[in-house]
Amino acid sequence: MSCSPEKPNFRSPLKEPPSPSWNDLLLKKKKALNHVLFTMHLQSRKPSSSPSPQLRKSLDFTLPSLVSDPTSLLSDEILLSILSKLPNSQRNSNSLVSKRWLNLQGRLVRSIKLLDRDFLVSGRLFVRFPNLIHVDMVNASLISPGNSGVFYSHQLLSSHVDCNADAKDWFLKERFVLPCDEIDKGLRILASGCPNLRRLLVVNASELGLLGVAEECPTLQVLELHRCNDQVLRGIAACQNLQILRLIGNVDGFYKSSVTDSGLTILAQGCKRLVKLELSGCEGSYEGIKAIAQCCQMLEELILRDHRMEGGWLSALSYCENLKTLRFLSCKSIDNCGWFDEDVGSCPALERVHFEKCQLRNKESLRTLFLLCQDVREVIFHNCWGLDNEMFTLACGLRRVKSLCLESCSLLTTEGLESALLSLKEIQSLKVISCGNIKDSEISPALSTLFSALKDFQWRPDTKALLSAGLAGTGMRKRGNKLFKKTCDWKSLPGA
Repeated sequence: MSCSPEKPNFRSPLKEPPSPSWNDLLLKKKKALNHVLFTMHLQSRKPSSSPSPQLRKSLDFTLPSLVSDPTSLLSDEILLSILSKLPNSQRNSNSLVSKRWLNLQGRLVRSIKLLDRDFLVSGRLFVRFPNLIHVDMVNASLISPGNSGVFYSHQLLSSHVDCNADAKDWFLKERFVLPCDEIDKGLRILASGCPNLRRLLVVNASELGLLGVAEECPTLQVLELHRCNDQVLRGIAACQNLQILRLIGNVDGFYKSSVTDSGLTILAQGCKRLVKLELSGCEGSYEGIKAIAQCCQMLEELILRDHRMEGGWLSALSYCENLKTLRFLSCKSIDNCGWFDEDVGSCPALERVHFEKCQLRNKESLRTLFLLCQDVREVIFHNCWGLDNEMFTLACGLRRVKSLCLESCSLLTTEGLESALLSLKEIQSLKVISCGNIKDSEISPALSTLFSALKDFQWRPDTKALLSAGLAGTGMRKRGNKLFKKTCDWKSLPGA
């Protein structure tokens, strides 16, 4: 009787058995996992006494279907707590897991940029996102084709335009904005569905629409209103708890509206808790700014963007007792007045003054402004036109400046920079970026000593020189005929 010899069961002592995977462990321990999930499910119910045998049997019978989706055993509160700790990048994918996850994920959304007005009017917005506190209605207030290939953008707003429209009609005109009645209807629906609204952005709203929002949403703190006028500001005055307000009146090439001293006075008397105010493209004069300064005692930041103020308004800033930050953005001039009173007062709490994309050509207005903010600690000049040595010398009066930033100021030279810096005895931080006329070779020993004592120092005045040094040896910045070889004779091509 023949038999095949057994193969020796030899195991190498150097090789250990492979460790089981998590999937194998879960399959083998499925009964234990079911028991854990079942216990969590019972604890989430919090019964007053132990479940009856009939209830336990029914729960045991439905357990396999529950285990197929373990998260169904968790309460909404626990699952919401878990989802809230996940990064924002995973929220969109999490909402695709199930309808329950979609609804729970909607509860976590607090801010939304509304693109479709029908989504608001139909009420689907509140079903999908019931806990909204920040709503942007700017794009939903414009009439624009969403599938258009032409898109115009501005630093304040952007939208699609009709490809078939004439080029002169591409900019925002009356017919590209929803009428006030439609905007007010949307505001009424929004106010009734979001009583805890804190931040709102809207275009072309009326006085009645804003009054409804003020009554239904007493917690409104931030408001950005495009295309506003004096009459609309009566509705804003009813927002007692408003802290941050942004008014956009005139935008060149887009729309025009008028905000004058009357509107600023109404605003000042109603919104006395303002902390931050931005006036973009607004008109006014000394009286309007004075009313805001006297009534809004809590105002800490004032932003003027492309203002159209009358001459002499600058002196009213002396009434701002608690103003800490003053910003000028895209202003064609600081003040058009040709003369100023020597005793203009000062802003004792002012700490920061920023100039960005401004035309600094009026020497008297800049000198008066520096007299008002003589105790300022931080000054920033970013891409300002007209800031030459003569204008920058006026900064010598800012004796308490600790931080100075100069960026893209092409008219300023090393001599002008040195004359001002040596008079700033408390300077601790200096940033000079993209100022082409400031040369390293012209730095004096006194200026070098000052640089060595600074706590924060960034020196990149000539970015072209840095670029050339960085590209040295790479073969770039050469003529095109040396980089690209001639591969074909264009004269030999047909039709040439």
